[in-house]
Amino acid sequence: MDFILPPTLPADGIPWEKVIPPLIPRLSGTYGQCNWSPKLLIPESDHLSTAEVNCDDTGFTVQVDVKHFNPEDLLVKVIGDFVEVQGKHEERKKDGPGVTTRQFNRRYRIPKGVDTMALQSVVSPNGILIISAPMLQSQNSRSLT
Repeated sequence: MDFILPPTLPADGIPWEKVIPPLIPRLSGTYGQCNWSPKLLIPESDHLSTAEVNCDDTGFTVQVDVKHFNPEDLLVKVIGDFVEVQGKHEERKKDGPGVTTRQFNRRYRIPKGVDTMALQSVVSPNGILIISAPMLQSQNSRSLT
């Protein structure tokens, strides 16, 4: 969702505490003051997956924390100039009906000069998805023997 901000903002920023509360439904059934905090705007799911992206002369590497997922719950694919990582895990509740679902979708731009045909992915024993690809060999960098 995109928001258009006015060209001039107050010096101390947008007064979110005055803007957002009227938009939040009154779940408690009362119409009085609600205890609102800007922390409510931060989705909890952002903490499920963290990533580190590196690219140097040796190649391109992405490391994604996927310890809450099994390897069969993950899908890694190259689409154009991006590597896309999808994870979806479903668990049936042991004590009754219902399903708990955890999922994420991430896209990382592949820098120019990376050999996407040699891209590999593996999940480490500590739950880190490692996606790597070497740089393309240029004609000027032939090995001397």
